[in-house]
Amino acid sequence: MNLHGKDIKIFTANSNPPVAAAMARALGLPLGKSTVNSFSDGEIAVSIGESVRGSDVFVVQSTAKPVNNHLMELLIMIDAFKRASAGRITAVIPYFGYARQDRKAKARDPISAKLVADLISAAGADRVLTMDLHAAQIQGFFNIPVDHLLGAPLLVPHFCKKFAGEDRSDIVVVSPDLGSVTRARKFAEKFDAALAIVDKRRPKANVSEVMNIIGDVKGRRVILVDDMIDTAGTLCQAARALREVGGATEIYACATHAVLSPPAIQRVTESDIKELILLDTIVLTPEAAACPKIQQISVAPVFAEAIERIYQDKPVSPLFV
Repeated sequence: MNLHGKDIKIFTANSNPPVAAAMARALGLPLGKSTVNSFSDGEIAVSIGESVRGSDVFVVQSTAKPVNNHLMELLIMIDAFKRASAGRITAVIPYFGYARQDRKAKARDPISAKLVADLISAAGADRVLTMDLHAAQIQGFFNIPVDHLLGAPLLVPHFCKKFAGEDRSDIVVVSPDLGSVTRARKFAEKFDAALAIVDKRRPKANVSEVMNIIGDVKGRRVILVDDMIDTAGTLCQAARALREVGGATEIYACATHAVLSPPAIQRVTESDIKELILLDTIVLTPEAAACPKIQQISVAPVFAEAIERIYQDKPVSPLFV
């Protein structure tokens, strides 16, 4: 394996072409020529339209819905570049699917995140660039280098700008569950705000029950912080509890990954949340894009800078500040 290739080439499959194109533009490069289609029986068909021999290839692909199709597209593209003698292959995965299956929650459970990590390595990837893994320890599932970007440095400036010139002493950053406490604490430190936690019990998958609010939110504005919004049950129940139980006056929310499985949009629309800020690691559905409460921030600039730093063998850690 070369330390790095002779030049940078950015390619994309079908999960998030807009963000891949934005990364390429930020680097002043054209998007690599490739097509990813399906045969009549559903098998993935990949065609690379230019030479990648000796190049530093970055394949941009979020493994979002349909997760399995997008995962197979990524694996087959990596294999194609490996067989075409690319100098180095980096899998750029803005949203890493299967990340929630990172441990055995009960007997005979698979650890699917580890399996997917092994598949990406076996396909021929030399390194991975991703953002806000559901559990940071998933980096250790890979036997190749993983650069793990954070969404907070993009989300915090939005709220700093939103509340610029105002007294922010009444703003509290809230974790919607115990699993997001570390993420919310880091956000609160960057925003220079107090921290509160919504403690809930989850009786079964995709169903959550709010139990208690740890911290003072009465008469205060709050910002809910999470890594992803799936069905929005946890987020919207937390918002309701903050309003009805905690006495919060205004509720904002933000997350990195807009999974937004039904009935997420309906829940967000009907919720106490005034504004939901998401990053574009996943392409919004037309329904989500039409929701007046939802805004998106581009991750392309930070990924483009990370790609350039990786190519130049510079540290990526300054991007975390």
